[in-house]
Amino acid sequence: QVQLVESGGGLVQAGGSLRLSCAATGRTFSSYNMGWFRQAPGKEREFVAAIRWSDGRIYYADSVKGRFTVSRDNVKNTVYLQMNSLKPEDTAVYYCAADRLNLLRVDYAYWGQGTQVTVSS
Repeated sequence: QVQLVESGGGLVQAGGSLRLSCAATGRTFSSYNMGWFRQAPGKEREFVAAIRWSDGRIYYADSVKGRFTVSRDNVKNTVYLQMNSLKPEDTAVYYCAADRLNLLRVDYAYWGQGTQVTVSS
């Protein structure tokens, strides 16, 4: 069983930056793919970024490529999402997730509680 807790969300002006953290507890954190998803009001939950456990390959949604950076620290059992050049359309609840096989689909096995990111116009 994996427990995930996000933090680092808040209110920021357009063009600003935030770094989200996802602290994980579990027996084999390093053996899980880690993904970031977001859900804006009235929209479906969508993929943002992921890092594959087997080789560390990183994947980004086109909407955030070049602005967001995902990383993980297996010693601290934490995954990060550095968000730069934020836009109002980035406003959403951001979730981290863990799964042994999944990368891009929303049906990850384990989810955090979410953290709100609001970008002012």
